[in-house]
Amino acid sequence: MFKRLDDVLKRYTLLSDRLADPAVIADMDTWKSVSKEHAELKDTAEKYLEYLACEREMKSDLEQAEQEPDREMKSLFAEEAEACRERLAGLKEELRILLLPKDKNDERSCYLELRAGAGGEEAALFAAELGRMYQNYCAEHRLKMELEEVSETELGGVKEAVYHVSGKGAYKLLKYESGVHRVQRVPETETQGRIHTSTATVAVLPEAEDVEVEINDKDIRIDIYHSGGAGGQNVNKVASAVRITHFPTGIVVTCQDERSQLKNKERAFKVLRSRLYDFYNSRSEKARTENRRSLVGTGDRSERIRTYNFPQNRVTDHRIGLSQYNLDSFILGNIDSMVEALALADREAQLAGEPDAEE
Repeated sequence: MFKRLDDVLKRYTLLSDRLADPAVIADMDTWKSVSKEHAELKDTAEKYLEYLACEREMKSDLEQAEQEPDREMKSLFAEEAEACRERLAGLKEELRILLLPKDKNDERSCYLELRAGAGGEEAALFAAELGRMYQNYCAEHRLKMELEEVSETELGGVKEAVYHVSGKGAYKLLKYESGVHRVQRVPETETQGRIHTSTATVAVLPEAEDVEVEINDKDIRIDIYHSGGAGGQNVNKVASAVRITHFPTGIVVTCQDERSQLKNKERAFKVLRSRLYDFYNSRSEKARTENRRSLVGTGDRSERIRTYNFPQNRVTDHRIGLSQYNLDSFILGNIDSMVEALALADREAQLAGEPDAEE
């Protein structure tokens, strides 16, 4: 652990010197690259400097306690040394957390996909309710959530919807939501008051940059067709909806939200890139996932992660075994406490798998 911290501090010091170099300042691309890495290391390096300063203070107090002839002063130095020792233990734990591998996608914008599962119309109504829950949650965190594509039912439910969530840290806040969400309640369509169980699926995909995913023209087919749903005469007269099929993976993306064919095509390609990024990234991460299964699950969209029980006003996350009796507030978007608990569980799982080496 401390060898890694020494390396971080050396690198941070080097980067600090480079940021003051006139040649680096004159080259905007180089300056941005150096500045970005410097910012990524800053918290860890400064916390380690704080640890080293505290360690020096403790050693100094111990030496003075040994050399001090006055009993009262000796006791005082010993107490100060003990206070430093306790502080060092806390700083060490903070440093262990700072050294954990960072999720490279955390600060990205993302796509949130909702699909109705088992339960017919009630599942679609639940999916729509989840969509409103996430919209409120994103608004609270100043993230912009835009509807990219939607297929609705006659009663206002959602068969399938794709949202683009933009803003720094969007993926970090939403990544634990991927999976199957189950609802237990008396549906509006139920005349005899029986409780039904329905499901909806959530998938959260980090937004991919253009350079990260290469899409060959020979691997795709683009279909242009007339939009369905609301849109007035434009729907009937103009073929503006776009469907892109990616043959190697079988992934199909449609977009008909915009009136412009070009805009629909651009948005469809963005969604396709993110789905391909998720597809290939998931395959490369498979071995790591199998070696260390996080307490918060795999993020697989087929995994049942949460139950919303309306009669009991209870929401239960099955990955960490946490139940909260505030479903009436939770479903309105007040999900911070659950997200924080999931992030904490994930961090603890990572810490449990990290060696606590002193050298």
